Amino acid sequence: MAGHINKYLVIVSGPTGVGKTGLCVELAERYDSQIISADSRQMYREMNTGTAAPSPDQLARVKHWFTGNLSIHDYYNASMFESEVMSLLEELFKNHRLIFMAGGSGLYIDAVCHGIDDLPAVNPELREDLAASFRNNGIEWLRSKLKKLDPDYYGRVDLRNPNRMLKAVEISLMTGKPYSSFLTGRKKKRDFEIIKTGLRLEREELYGIINRRVDSMIEQGLLEEAQQLYPYRNLNALKTVGYRELFDNFDGKISLETAIEQVKRNTRRYARRQLTWLSKYDDIYWFHPGDADGIIKLIKDLTGISPGSTAG
Repeated sequence: MAGHINKYLVIVSGPTGVGKTGLCVELAERYDSQIISADSRQMYREMNTGTAAPSPDQLARVKHWFTGNLSIHDYYNASMFESEVMSLLEELFKNHRLIFMAGGSGLYIDAVCHGIDDLPAVNPELREDLAASFRNNGIEWLRSKLKKLDPDYYGRVDLRNPNRMLKAVEISLMTGKPYSSFLTGRKKKRDFEIIKTGLRLEREELYGIINRRVDSMIEQGLLEEAQQLYPYRNLNALKTVGYRELFDNFDGKISLETAIEQVKRNTRRYARRQLTWLSKYDDIYWFHPGDADGIIKLIKDLTGISPGSTAG
């Protein structure tokens, strides 16, 4: 592998709570490198506590990209992430042979590894009209709309995921063509090598970490953060675990105790979905989150690069 390409993107992925950020900071320090975040929630600067964003100490130790770079009011997607990361990597590889990417957002990682289909930009007014219709009419209305416009995509999309369905309806209405017709699935070639690593723990250990981390988030001010964001609860960025449940408490639908238990339960479910996503790949090297030395040995074996020797 080291013979023809001398630029490497090392991906550190895994389920939420497993310890990706801490391990990646340690690795990037030892290689005098930088980290690109592939966590679609940590990009929003207003959602610091509820997304377990890197700590001020971690941010000071290693340069992070795509952390706290967006507002909850900004529109963003995996295609935009791909474009921006590819431009950034072109610059970073001028001074580093090895760059790290940490995160558990599978769609964003895939966009960088394989590319994402080029889709036309959507009219913001159309997006807002559809979002308002969805809020007023519910998910069955959205499913029916998608089934009529693009039965092929309707047959394979997660019908519980309104964001994916809204995107498909947007594109179909705007272009007059089914959204699925834009999905070619062709993999784009990259001029750097990709090394995929994944972190995993025994299920009970991971669930224990998740439960304790939610308690810690509450202690660190998640309630106050959610209260500040409550007026914007209908924004897509906030329809996510850790905020959705607390908003239900603020609405008087459930008790605070129930809301916190639901945050824990839904975070555990999210971790399971992340592991299911990662399990479909046969090119991931799996490690315990405490095994930095194992990943360093892997990098040495695959690239010939030792810690402290990544300058381009």
